[in-house]
Amino acid sequence: MELKRILLVEDSIRDVELILTSLAENNLGNEVVVVRDGEEALDYLYRRGLYRLRREGNPVVVLLDLKLPKIDGIEVLTDIKANEALRTVPVVVLTSSREEDDLTRCYELGTNAYVVKPIDFHEFVDAIKGLGLFWAIINEPPPGSMPPFRVSQTIQDGGD
Repeated sequence: MELKRILLVEDSIRDVELILTSLAENNLGNEVVVVRDGEEALDYLYRRGLYRLRREGNPVVVLLDLKLPKIDGIEVLTDIKANEALRTVPVVVLTSSREEDDLTRCYELGTNAYVVKPIDFHEFVDAIKGLGLFWAIINEPPPGSMPPFRVSQTIQDGGD
């Protein structure tokens, strides 16, 4: 069974390290792809730029910070939920923003969850463990989130 891939969109090195450590402590062997800004997140999802040769399907979940350089999280969420091929990918907003406008806007755009990053280290680790366990193990991903079978690819790779 192929492990489900998680896309983490986070510009804070400290938060990236905490999130990766939290997931590892829960023994989640899922690959976590880390991108540092909204533009890189969209490049990954649309297979552009550095990710143009990416073969795997959509991630099982996108963990999305809101306050990002280049393209902010609200714009990334808007783009994901407006795209027919991506709109079923679960997006969990993982942010320090407690602003009611951000919360309301994210749910209007179709976020699957809105999690405020706890300030306390242990609470933060526990929150991430719970998110990782639910989205990567328990939740059933939407159809089409796994890589599609391509006949031409199989023949090309020597599978004839």
